[in-house]
Amino acid sequence: MIEQEALLEALRTVKDPELNVNVVDLGLVYSVQTREDQVDVEMTLTSPACPAGPEILRGAVTALEAVPGIAKANVRLVMSPPWTPDRMSEAARDELGFF
Repeated sequence: MIEQEALLEALRTVKDPELNVNVVDLGLVYSVQTREDQVDVEMTLTSPACPAGPEILRGAVTALEAVPGIAKANVRLVMSPPWTPDRMSEAARDELGFF
């Protein structure tokens, strides 16, 4: 069984190129579920019109499929509930100057 923390660590390598903060600390990852050698992820973007969206999603798939034991990553983009800055970690808030 793949540890949830290993998957989150892999996703922390994926950064929003506009904000230069990883998708986990930004609060873009809504769910991570494993089944056998696959992982299903639901995530969002900071904006529905985010121009970096395709790059972020590709990065998430690549990072997850590099985790030992994961053969396939299914990353699904969702827009509900919409992302808000309240979802960010303290580290991301500090990095971006949110108080």
